[in-house]
Amino acid sequence: MEKEAILELLNESPMRVAELHSAFSEMNVVNIADIFKDENKETDLRIFRLLPKSIASEVFSYIDPDEQQMLIEALSDNEVRDIMNKLFVDDAVDLIEEMPADVVKRVLQNTQNEKRKIINQMLKYPEDSAGSIMTTEYVDLSEDATVNEAFDEIRKNGINKETIYTCYVIRRDRLLVGVVSAKTLMLSKPGDRIGDIMDATFVSAHTTDDQELITQQFKKYGLLAMPVVDNENRLVGIITVDDVVQIIEEENTEDFEKMGALKPSEEPYLKTGVFTQVRNRIVWLLFLMLSATITGGIIASFEDALAVLPVLIAFIPMLMDTGGNAGSQSSTLIIRGMALGEVGFKDIAVVLWREIRIGFLCGFILGFINFIRIYLTNGKNSLLAVTVTLSLMLTLMIAKSLGCFLPMVAKKLKVDPAIMAAPLITTIVDGASLWIYFVIAKMMFKL
Repeated sequence: MEKEAILELLNESPMRVAELHSAFSEMNVVNIADIFKDENKETDLRIFRLLPKSIASEVFSYIDPDEQQMLIEALSDNEVRDIMNKLFVDDAVDLIEEMPADVVKRVLQNTQNEKRKIINQMLKYPEDSAGSIMTTEYVDLSEDATVNEAFDEIRKNGINKETIYTCYVIRRDRLLVGVVSAKTLMLSKPGDRIGDIMDATFVSAHTTDDQELITQQFKKYGLLAMPVVDNENRLVGIITVDDVVQIIEEENTEDFEKMGALKPSEEPYLKTGVFTQVRNRIVWLLFLMLSATITGGIIASFEDALAVLPVLIAFIPMLMDTGGNAGSQSSTLIIRGMALGEVGFKDIAVVLWREIRIGFLCGFILGFINFIRIYLTNGKNSLLAVTVTLSLMLTLMIAKSLGCFLPMVAKKLKVDPAIMAAPLITTIVDGASLWIYFVIAKMMFKL
C-alpha cells in the first residue's frame, strides 16, 4: 500500500484500525519506515503506535535519527523498553551515537542490564572500528556438537539473532575455530560432528580494525557476515553485509565531500544549517584563496614580459583550466583505484610513468590543435603558436604526474588521499602552468 493510502486511512473518522493493522502486516518494514519521513510529530506517533508489536522495533531501526529521537521523547517508558529489548545491539549502538545526552540517558535506563553492558562495551571501541559496528546477536556452536544438536540450538535461539545463515564454531573458552553455513548443515548427516564439517579457513576481523578494511574484505571474499575477535582470538561479535553497505555509502560520501573541498558532515544536506554549511566550506575556501596568491605572484613577476607582449594574457585561462582538469582526471582515477585496492604505493613508479606518457600524448593532441588555431587566428605567428603548444604539453605532463603522485604519497603518510583532489591539485597546477608558460615565452621571444 502506498504512503498516501496509509495516511488517508489514518485521517479517516472513525479511524479504520483493523485495515491499517492488516496493511502494515503485509508491507516491507523499510517501506513502512519511509512513511515517517516529512510527517509531523503527531502523525509519526499515531503511525508507530498502530504498528504490530512484532515489527515495531524493526521498523524503528530504519527510521531517520530525527524521527527516532522524536518518538523516544514522546513514547512512554514501557514503549521505549519494548523497543530497546527487541532492537539488535548494533542498531541500538547506532541509535545512541546519534542521540543527545538526555535521550541517551532515558534509552539506557529502559534497556535490560545485560544488553546495556554490551552496548556500553561497544561504545568504548574506537570510532569506525570493527568493534563499534559489530553485533553480538549470532549463533555459536560447539565443535563437539552434532548437526542435530546444531539445529536444536538454531531453533531455540535463532529467532533473536541477526543472521543464522552462518554459524560460528567455538571451544569452551570462546576461541573461534571455524564457521559453518546453513547450507552445509542442511546437506550433512544428522550425526555428523560440527568440528568435522566446519570451515577452518575463515576470514575474521579484529575489534580495532578500520571499517574501510572490513569493506574491502567483504568484497574480496564475497562475504555475507564476518566474525570479529579480540586479542586472544575469542569471538566477540559479527559484522553483517547490511552494515557494510551502510559503511560504503558513508565512506563514499566522505570522500566526495573531501574531493570537493568540504569538511565531511554526517547530517543530510537539507538538515544541515546554513551556518554549519558555511563552517564546513570556509576553511578550504580560505586556504585555496590564499594558495591562489602564488598564481598572482607569478603573473606579477613577469609583468615586463606581459607589457612587451600583451597577447600572452589571452592564453592564460586556457592553460590553467586545461591543466587543472587534467590533474583532476588523474587524481580521481587514482583515488578510486586506491579505494578499490587496484593500486598501492608500491605501484607509484609504474603509475607515474604511465601518467607522464598519457600527459604527453594528450598534450601533443591538444597542442597540435591549438597550434593550428593560434597560427591561423594570430597573424600566422608561429613563434606564439609554438610557445603555447610547448607550454600546454609540459603543463599536461606535470598535471597528470601530480594528479597521481600526491594522492599516493598522502595515502602512504596516513592522510586521506581525497584531500589531494581537484581543488588542491588545480591550485598547484595553476601556478606551475603559469611559470612554465612565462619561462618558455621569455626564451622564445628573448624578453
